[in-house]
Amino acid sequence: MLRFHLPADKKLVHEMVIPIRWGDMDVMGHVNNTIYFRYFESVRIAWFDTLGVPPNPQGEGPVIVNAFCTFIRQLEYPGELLARHYVAHPGRTSFDTYLTLERTDEPGVIYAEGGAKTVWTDARTKRSAPLPDWLRAKVS
Repeated sequence: MLRFHLPADKKLVHEMVIPIRWGDMDVMGHVNNTIYFRYFESVRIAWFDTLGVPPNPQGEGPVIVNAFCTFIRQLEYPGELLARHYVAHPGRTSFDTYLTLERTDEPGVIYAEGGAKTVWTDARTKRSAPLPDWLRAKVS
């Protein structure tokens, strides 16, 4: 099975529990692959909320420029997920995020892992902008 390896210099910045909903499943009886990206999004947005970074269509903020997921084991209803969100590799305008999902009733067993490249952007100019110092401190 193809798996990526979380970088050694990653930093855990957020954890949360997410319920697996009945409607998350598809006709095959397992969580649909698109839902994993929703789980990742929920964790990422919750982390940004803790930083006081709500969506700001008229200002600066984070934009995801790519996302990936490795599906390791099938998730099925019912259950809850422990989602962990990590950051690494801050650059001038971007940083990497990594996420893991495990069932709360199977601690340590990773069901999926993924991530995204996050770029800080200026919505007015539609261009990347330097990471603010306060954010760089959080992701370094």
